[in-house]
Amino acid sequence: MKFIAIASAFLASIVLTSAYPIQKASVINCRSSPSTSGKVVKTYKLNQDIKISCQATGIDVKGNTIWDRTMDGCYVSDYYVKTGKNGFVAKKCSGGDSKPNPKPTGTYCKGINARATKLIKSFESFVPQPSPDPSGFQTVGYGHKCQQEGCKEVKYKFPLTQATASALMSQDVAVHTACLAKLLKSNVKLNDNQWGALTSWVFNIGCGNLASSELTGRLNKGENPNKVIDSVFPNWRSSKGKILPGLKRRRDEEMRLAKVPSKKQAFPSCK
Repeated sequence: MKFIAIASAFLASIVLTSAYPIQKASVINCRSSPSTSGKVVKTYKLNQDIKISCQATGIDVKGNTIWDRTMDGCYVSDYYVKTGKNGFVAKKCSGGDSKPNPKPTGTYCKGINARATKLIKSFESFVPQPSPDPSGFQTVGYGHKCQQEGCKEVKYKFPLTQATASALMSQDVAVHTACLAKLLKSNVKLNDNQWGALTSWVFNIGCGNLASSELTGRLNKGENPNKVIDSVFPNWRSSKGKILPGLKRRRDEEMRLAKVPSKKQAFPSCK
């Protein structure tokens, strides 16, 4: 009887494991860790069903920090899996999570100046309760993307005040400056206005898109930061092939901020 019970439980777990189709790309990489830098273990094709064994928090991909561990033992960004829900649909993986705020080597400026803070707030707007943004992602405060259903990871009480929303934004800014610092080499020199403009941009597009952008490679090769910003930022003002007025204004403001002269160095270290 004990054997039958165990076998029944095992079969039930298989039945309850739902399959979800791959979406938004013809081929998707399944990686060794929940990160865009993880080793590619295998690939899945568009509309191919995958079974999720558990989910982990990892590197941001187009606003989604959830990664799905498949029954093949590798990770796929949840952005590319049609689960029908903006949040966790399976249990959390035990261990092996890749934190979305990677710690860079060396010192760097975790924060941004008042100009950059004002810029981000003006475009993100204040949202006191978790609510879906235009793309359908749950957000709260000043552009904080919920990592759990109902933003349970946020330690502040809802509805947020502007003070608690600002504190939450400071935490999110540190995540994105850490991402920048990890990808940029120490030969890149940025003043606080350039650093703020880059942080606002990454805050908007996500760390995953930063990693795949030409911007980091060009900066690391020694190109002039403002020329690179002016060249790359305009490519990130559209959605589904259509230029959005709000994104255009944001890119223009970020490029304008980067050009404001400053003697205060922000990267590779605050001085």
